[in-house]
Amino acid sequence: MEISQRWALLEHIDAPDDPSGRHFDLLLEDGECCRTWRLAQIPQINGLPIPAVPLSLHRLDWLNKKHCAVSQGRGWVHQVFEGVFKGTLPYDQTDSFEVYLVARELEATLSIHKGLCQLRSINK
Repeated sequence: MEISQRWALLEHIDAPDDPSGRHFDLLLEDGECCRTWRLAQIPQINGLPIPAVPLSLHRLDWLNKKHCAVSQGRGWVHQVFEGVFKGTLPYDQTDSFEVYLVARELEATLSIHKGLCQLRSINK
């Protein structure tokens, strides 16, 4: 039986290393930390793939943040989605993978392939 792990999508504004002033952090629970990717926008279900830039591992407590300041003046985050996912993450964060996401407002597969993130609807 596959274990459900937590995930979240956080809007991050006013990050000093982000020239656009706004991006989204996709966090997927992986043991005692979160694998994290920076997205320029929220992926749309069955929309075009968008670039997903791997970031350093994040602490698990970011999965619980609803709205807060980031330490050392690195902006603010606001939670857009939270839920659980099923699937296996690759050892290397740059490798391709696909997981099944569930949230109150969302049910889809999420894939990251060759640095591009895409959401696809679930065919029932």
